[in-house]
Order: sequence, then structure tokens, then C-alpha cells
Amino acid sequence: MDGMNTRKLLVLVLSCLCLPLFSQEAALKLRTVVIDPGHGGHDAGCVSRDRQTKEKDLVLDIGKRLAEKIRRECPDVKVIMTRSDDRFIELYDRAKIANKANANLFISIHVDAVDTRRNPNWRTVNGYTVYTMGESKNNANMETIKRENSVILLEDDYTTKYQGFDPNDTESYIFFSLMQNANQEQSVHFGEIVSREMGKNGPFRHSKGIRQAPFLVLWRTAMPSVLVECGYITSEGDLAVLRAEEGRDKIAARLCRGFRIYKAEYEGTKLELEEIKPEADTAAVRYGIQIMASGKRLREGDPALKGLSAQAVPSGVLYKYIVSVSTELSTTRADLPSVKKKFPDAFLVKMDF
Repeated sequence: MDGMNTRKLLVLVLSCLCLPLFSQEAALKLRTVVIDPGHGGHDAGCVSRDRQTKEKDLVLDIGKRLAEKIRRECPDVKVIMTRSDDRFIELYDRAKIANKANANLFISIHVDAVDTRRNPNWRTVNGYTVYTMGESKNNANMETIKRENSVILLEDDYTTKYQGFDPNDTESYIFFSLMQNANQEQSVHFGEIVSREMGKNGPFRHSKGIRQAPFLVLWRTAMPSVLVECGYITSEGDLAVLRAEEGRDKIAARLCRGFRIYKAEYEGTKLELEEIKPEADTAAVRYGIQIMASGKRLREGDPALKGLSAQAVPSGVLYKYIVSVSTELSTTRADLPSVKKKFPDAFLVKMDF
């Protein structure tokens, strides 16, 4: 075979080898997403200080809203939920559901909390955080990490499933530093998109950024995965957002927007989104019931509060004590009769903070 024919044959062979590659690239699709509402069943997750609101209920509602929005706005995507009702799903099985479905993305939804007994500044801790799998470089995250991972203590034979891992033993987390996550780069990229979109006139004022942490629910997933802590149930402002239907819907809308942006980038397609227009800062408006005013700063549990959990709001030389804080006036107004039984002079107030 002469040189000319040899070159022609080589070009033909290379062309045939390249065809499947270009075909696969063109056909790249984000076909399946798994939404994982945390906790459930006998695992309530974090609970509000008045014991009226549970994390498991909040994240299930947000997860359902997110699933509905993705199905409506991205009908070509299969949406799977690890749980769609109040049931307990083991962490091991949550990842298993995603892997079995060959999912392209895994989104775990949670609500954070602060240990109010140990952290004297717990009232000021608020905002959302996006986590990806990795070794935590921030000791401040350890409280959240241990709490989320301690769910395995409710599972049968957890020592075998998780290779002897003890969620309460700091040394157990050392092995995570040896782990490599092939999807880490894409996980971080999706997390950055979500964090950015949540901050655009979102339901929470404060972003705590993108962080890496050894969450067991992300450990065994074989696709890009994130865990989103949607506010603090111990923050009166965040809790008011989470208790309001509008607040939960806005969280789901921001997550869906982030998903659509990531999907378009994943598939190499063009996406046109409506610009998020600035709104009046209604997120800062809260309603509450003032029960008393005092020149003394009362501690939580003080007998003068008669068993109510009150927020102390400085006003000159006085502190105003306010309960039943909410973004919805109707919710606060409904609590007024029961509060008046303990404080007959209590009245509704509008709070701007």
C-alpha cells in the first residue's frame, strides 16, 4: 500500500473512532435527579424550641415542592424522592436508591440547629449552608456533622453497614481524609450555583457558603451530590420563614432554579431564565406578641416568662419580650388568645429587624 492510501486509511479509521465520542457528547443528558428529604418517621431531626415544628416535616414539604417544580419545568427529567411521606429511611438506603436509579444528581435537604445550651450566641446564628462530601476543615461544622450522622444510631446493625464508624467519635472521621470522591468537582460546582441562586432575593439573608463535610448520606452516592441546610430552626427569623408556606415555596423555587442552570450547563444547552427582580424587603418584617417590658434582661426559663420562649428586643433602657414571632400575621394572631391567658395585657406588634 502506497503512502497516499495509507494516509487515507488512517484518516478513515480515526474518523470512525471519533464518531462514537461525538455522538455520546451530543447525547449527554441529565435524565434523573434524586431528592432526599432528611430524617422522617421516628427520627424528627431538629425540633424548634417550642417543640411545635420538626425538621422532618419542613424538609419533606420543601422536597415535594422542589420535585413538583422540576417535573413541571423539566418534563424530560425523572424525579425520584427517597421518601414522599413520614417514614424513616436509613442513610445507607438513601444513597442506594440514587445509585440504583443511575441518578445524575443527588440533593439532600435538611434544616440546621445550634445547641442553645452550649452556644451563648445561638440567637445570632442563621442562614443557609451548602455541603459537599469531603474532609471538614472547620471545627465549627462538627456539631452539625455529628448530629446528621448520628441518625445511623437508629438503624439496625449500623456498625457493620458503616464499617465500624462511630458518629460521636471525632477520630472516626479521620478515615474520610483518605477518601476520594470522583464527583467532587461537579458537586462543588452545583453547590456554588445553588448557593448563589439561594442568595438572590432569597428567603434567607445570610449565606454560610460552600463547605466540605463527611456526611454519611453523601458518602456512597455515585454521582454529584450536595446537602443543603435550609436555615436554622433555632433562629427566630429563619424559623418564621420555614413555618410560612411562602417561605418554603421560595426555598424550593431557588433550588429548582439552581437545578435548571446546572442541567443546562451539563447538557450544553441554552437556558433563558426570568431575571429575579428586587422586591420590598418583606423578609425582614415579622409579627409577634409583646408580653411585657422590663429593664432587666431575663434568661430563658425565667419564672417571669411563665414557660413561654420569648425574644428580648432592646428598646432604649428596656427589653421588650416578644413571643410567637412569624412572617404571617394570621399565624401570630391565632396565638394571641392562649398568650393572653398568661399575660392579659399582651398585644400584637410588628417587628422590623
